[in-house]
Amino acid sequence: MASELTITVNGKQHRVQAMPDTPLLYVLRNELGLNGPLFGCGSEQCGACTVLLGSKPVQSCKMPVSDATGGAITTLEGLMTDGELHPVQRAFIEEQAAQCGYCSSGMIMATAALLWKNPHPTDEQIRQALDGNLCRCGAHLRILRAVKRAAELFEQEGA
Repeated sequence: MASELTITVNGKQHRVQAMPDTPLLYVLRNELGLNGPLFGCGSEQCGACTVLLGSKPVQSCKMPVSDATGGAITTLEGLMTDGELHPVQRAFIEEQAAQCGYCSSGMIMATAALLWKNPHPTDEQIRQALDGNLCRCGAHLRILRAVKRAAELFEQEGA
């Protein structure tokens, strides 16, 4: 039986009707109309569904919505401020760090979490942070450049 749950997404509280074990991804996409997190594999292996729970990247395809009721959820849409792209989003565009673009949302969310925690990551730290996000197009080098560019933008803008 569906329950009314309250979740905070992109700074706004939402009351949703869902079974407590419904994957957060389904609620974000189907109930709230957010298209940033994508359904990729459905088994927490590709990272296309990555969102932030607080400042931690989580894969929303398997996470029960009831596990997200106590924290702030941020999706790709929530990174923008007053219609302006977040520095990570801009860096991914500037470095053309997408081919098909399916992995981009998850890569961007994982990058934002990394840079908030560590504004000057090494190449190895970047690789570790993005390890749960797959890119099948082979844009890995552009993605690494985008993360480094985002770190520069963070430093310049005090993000």
